[in-house]
Amino acid sequence: MRRRLINSTLAVVLVVIAVFGVSLVIVETRTISNSAQESVDSEALRLISVVESRLLGAERINPGVLAQQVAHNRYARVEIPGRTPIEVGTRPTGSVIRSTAKGGQGEKVTVEESSSAVTSEVGRTLLIIGAVALLAIVSAVLLAVRQANKLTSPLTDLAETAERLGSGDPRPRHKRYGVPELDRVADVLDASAERIARMLTAERRLAADASHQLRTPLTALSMRIEEISVTDDPDTVKEEANIALTQVERLTDVVERLLTNARDPRTGSAVVFDLDEVVKQQIEEWRPAYRGEGRAIVRSGKQGLRAVGTPGAVAQVLAALIENSLMHGGGTVALRTRVTGNQVVIEVTDEGPGVPPDLGARIFERTISGRNSTGIGLAVARDLAEADGGRLELLQQQPPVFALFLSRVALNREEPERPVR
Repeated sequence: MRRRLINSTLAVVLVVIAVFGVSLVIVETRTISNSAQESVDSEALRLISVVESRLLGAERINPGVLAQQVAHNRYARVEIPGRTPIEVGTRPTGSVIRSTAKGGQGEKVTVEESSSAVTSEVGRTLLIIGAVALLAIVSAVLLAVRQANKLTSPLTDLAETAERLGSGDPRPRHKRYGVPELDRVADVLDASAERIARMLTAERRLAADASHQLRTPLTALSMRIEEISVTDDPDTVKEEANIALTQVERLTDVVERLLTNARDPRTGSAVVFDLDEVVKQQIEEWRPAYRGEGRAIVRSGKQGLRAVGTPGAVAQVLAALIENSLMHGGGTVALRTRVTGNQVVIEVTDEGPGVPPDLGARIFERTISGRNSTGIGLAVARDLAEADGGRLELLQQQPPVFALFLSRVALNREEPERPVR
């Protein structure tokens, strides 16, 4: 493209020089020739007037007198009837410019000048025109190179940006070039880079969330299957199989929920559900893990509550809180359900050291963890809660009290608050 721009600009300049330069040479040549002819004619007229005046005054006419009236590079011949012709200067050879004038008494004056003077003047003029043309060509080439660089350099940058996008580097450059069309392309590429960056971030986040959220349920499911494989009791096999199927359904719901949040976090599938079933399910699922650690998990609070939300998402939030207490807490873990205003609250607390003071305000941020963990669980739990219109908060740091708030569905009769173990 650079070569084409330079060649096209140079071609235009050459055409302009050819058209106007030739015309200028012709005009200047004619002007110089006409000027030389007019000068010779003027000298012939002046010389004939001098001869006439001297003839009328009976004065002497000789070469010395006439030489003062003739230019040094010209030749003059004066012819007077009855006298010998008078010659002044050296007669030129070759092509000459000639002018003849006649007087009233028959006298005749001829003035000649060599055409070489005109040729020299025309040559100087052509040299000047050629120098100007050469300067114009050089200027045009420099201008074309500059313009080509101004246009091709942004295109090279845009090509590099597109190549970086194709190679997986979605960082926008935010570079503009002062050319509206190129700036428009740069805007589109930057916007595409930002969209690709968001997509890659969402994919990485989905992979991390899925890995974190599925790790513990898959481990529990594998334990159930191992128990089924080593037992001969049909009742135990049936019970464990039913629990395993329930866990598979929950895993399916987790995957669907994660995919939904990855596509649009605002999209919810909230329904009215029985909160007791979700809490009971989580306690039964996590009790073996706590028993293996020599700890207990209990429930207390009001029963018979119904809330608005996605059962799978609520289960995942509770699982994240229970797992967090298992990994970082201590003693007995308690799930307490209560009502505040038009909301249902599920509190999860334990007897451990709690949340460090410096992490209290940042505990729900990704990669923030009090110990050597991923720091993803609580962040995913908050996202799941907010997707259903609820919220997850840290009510107390020591001992730790996490609370999940959901919209409440009032019943005509609700069971009184009592502890359940």
